[in-house]
Amino acid sequence: MFKKQWPVFVLAFVLPILAVFWWWGGFNAVNVTETVAGPYRYAYLDYEGPISNMRKSQIAALDRFTDAHVTAGDTISVILTDPRQANGKVRAQLGYTLDAAAAIPAGLKEGRIERRPVYAARIHAAVLLAPSKAYQALDDMLEPLGKGIVMPTVELYRPAGQADRIGVFTLEMNR
Repeated sequence: MFKKQWPVFVLAFVLPILAVFWWWGGFNAVNVTETVAGPYRYAYLDYEGPISNMRKSQIAALDRFTDAHVTAGDTISVILTDPRQANGKVRAQLGYTLDAAAAIPAGLKEGRIERRPVYAARIHAAVLLAPSKAYQALDDMLEPLGKGIVMPTVELYRPAGQADRIGVFTLEMNR
């Protein structure tokens, strides 16, 4: 019976899953380079907890930008500790980049990252999919050099500005 219905199964289940994965950028390549990045000025909330709950704090920071009528720039996450060594828990600074003259919204702290040499992994993909692909590509590039991923890392996400477009995720690690 299954032999007769496998085309229906492929059309109804497999193809839609592959289409969504493609749309989210799951098949896009990650570009890893050695470059210079920064400087960044950002407003953030401190976060400590499971890596899976970071999005809630990111949204809370955005709400403070909205309440203060301050334009939020790109999403920025400064990951201070390695989740692989703490069962998925991290310490991080979660927020948004700011223009040089912008005010810091109430309840947020100001952070600055100076210009520095980095390894940068960049991909056009959905924000939920991009980090895993970028970290894996960076690790794959560092492995032949006898190196590994070292914290802190800086994650930047620039939305495309349109609902039907995927943004750009950049992962930076100091060289």
